[in-house]
Amino acid sequence: MQEVIKELPKAAAIKRTENKKFFQRLKKRPPKDLDYVMQELHEAEFSRTDCLQCANCCKTTGPLFTNMDIDRISKHFRMKPSAFVEAYLKVDEDNDYVLQQLPCAFLDSDNHCSIYDVRPKACREFPHTDRKKFHQISHLTLKNVAICPAAFNIVEAMKARIKT
Repeated sequence: MQEVIKELPKAAAIKRTENKKFFQRLKKRPPKDLDYVMQELHEAEFSRTDCLQCANCCKTTGPLFTNMDIDRISKHFRMKPSAFVEAYLKVDEDNDYVLQQLPCAFLDSDNHCSIYDVRPKACREFPHTDRKKFHQISHLTLKNVAICPAAFNIVEAMKARIKT
């Protein structure tokens, strides 16, 4: 798995132009059954992908933390939200709460999330390949194929299945 993760940014860069064109065409004329197809591709890929073998998302990128995430996680730690923010988060250039540092402070050495049951919404939904109106988040998917081997595989399967 480590070799796959190491090669992923290069593979994604090679496919970037092709993927970008595919998503531009998809955005203009999304198939009526796109969300169904994406759900199917997502489920098929994650039936054979073990995120605990990878955890690259937790090691290299940080989620956005909503106010609801902050309230839920700080309650889990029995902290005031302001104390949680001070301890773990910072405000980025877009005025969003993000992690102060990477890898994620909640990632254990065995790639388990120590706050899995209360993790941020962005973590629960990553890599967003089964979201409704998938064609509207192509910019996000283009980024995620360089981070997540499963997202890369889903997009490749998607291009083979959906002719634009």
